[in-house]
Amino acid sequence: MTYSIEQIINRPDTWQGIDNHTNSRVILTTKPTNTDWHNRQSVPTGFASLDEELQLNGWPKHGAVEVLSDHDGTECMGLFLPTMERLSSEKRWQAFINSPHTPYAPLLRAHNIPSEQILMVHPKHRDETLWAAEQAVRSTTCSTVFVWLGSTHYRYAEIRKLQLAAASTDTLLFLFRSSDALTDATPVSLRLHINAYREVTVVKQRGGKREVEIQLPENHLLKIKTVQSHSKAVATKTGTFLTPVA
Repeated sequence: MTYSIEQIINRPDTWQGIDNHTNSRVILTTKPTNTDWHNRQSVPTGFASLDEELQLNGWPKHGAVEVLSDHDGTECMGLFLPTMERLSSEKRWQAFINSPHTPYAPLLRAHNIPSEQILMVHPKHRDETLWAAEQAVRSTTCSTVFVWLGSTHYRYAEIRKLQLAAASTDTLLFLFRSSDALTDATPVSLRLHINAYREVTVVKQRGGKREVEIQLPENHLLKIKTVQSHSKAVATKTGTFLTPVA
């Protein structure tokens, strides 16, 4: 199969050079001016100030997003509630892999997110975490996949494998990692760093500005607790551990 240069340039996984001084594009595209968020291959974050600084005006639908923080990542889950609510209409799984906590069911219902769409996966070790993440994304049965990688070191090739899986489907993939990974090279489409309450830095994004600091507006979603302590995990016949969200 052959592609035109325009098709190649407009692919979401094609890097487009940026002049670090002017933030102007080195490679120009010919995207139509009336492109909506479906055609831009992104999902609005629910926060206008964040969307404005993202190259695709939302979360990339064909690429992984890294979320780095000094904690376990659950403290910023309020940032993703609008996305979860938007995608709940697709009636697909929303997977939580290796999550240190269980989503708080009453809060999910309050935001019209059916708890029966939440799939909790508890891998036994890092290799199972990577395997489960890739399978969840490639299966296309999930609208979004949240994966907690923690402070464990992962090779560039391992993260790239997840990036390629996300690039091949329309499943959103979020990877929560420790701030220690800031010095590591990454192949993902978007890397964010949660600095403090309502403070987000766009560390890297394909084709867009980098090191952009964003002050999110006051919003109750950024304050509320979205998780609760683990309930008892249940072992399945395949050895995978699942926790139902009551």
